[in-house]
Amino acid sequence: MIRENLEQVEKKIQAACRRAGRNRNEVTLIAVSKTRPIALLQEVIACGQVDFGENKVQELSRKYEELPKHLRFHMIGHLQRNKVKYLIDKVCLIHSVDSLKLAETISKEAVKARVTVPVLIEINVAGEESKFGITCEETYALLEAVAKLPCIFIRGLMTIAPFVSNPEENRMIFRELKQLSVDIREKNMNNISVDILSMGMTGDYEVAIEEGATMVRVGTGIFGERHYQV
Repeated sequence: MIRENLEQVEKKIQAACRRAGRNRNEVTLIAVSKTRPIALLQEVIACGQVDFGENKVQELSRKYEELPKHLRFHMIGHLQRNKVKYLIDKVCLIHSVDSLKLAETISKEAVKARVTVPVLIEINVAGEESKFGITCEETYALLEAVAKLPCIFIRGLMTIAPFVSNPEENRMIFRELKQLSVDIREKNMNNISVDILSMGMTGDYEVAIEEGATMVRVGTGIFGERHYQV
């Protein structure tokens, strides 16, 4: 079942890339493994998947310790400052930086650990009250402040689009984030790269790819419906 699901997701990613005239190598598939048991992750790993997304520090840390070290773990959930020290050396990318205080904590812990931590700035493009992330208007001020911090490197932007039945409804959300990344790139700000756009999930990742996503976060599409067991 897992292998078939992965193959279907891969076919859809390839088709979306073709429609957009993009190279398949431009898109990284992140298997959203939060709440999924180790045994299921091992099935996915056996199929060649190496990028996994988690949203709880404790769960990410446990899986990091138990699974092969060639895997790349992404922190995709809201990150509390008091938990940063536990994952600073275990993640390849933090997708959810949404405040200067969080960035300062990441920077402080990165300095202690003598690592440089790549991060994405989370933008709440749709302005949903239930979602974390800053507004598009707040982006430049945060970028400039975070860029001055040591041992933290901004690699791009992330957004969580609204849950919709028709993925076309989110096309403008993804288009807006893409345009924001283009505008940022044109400013040539120091210590900032916007080569990563993390957007699109199981319900809308094909549209996200068509609009420029370089990372898509797919959970249900790979693992099936969640049963909330770890």
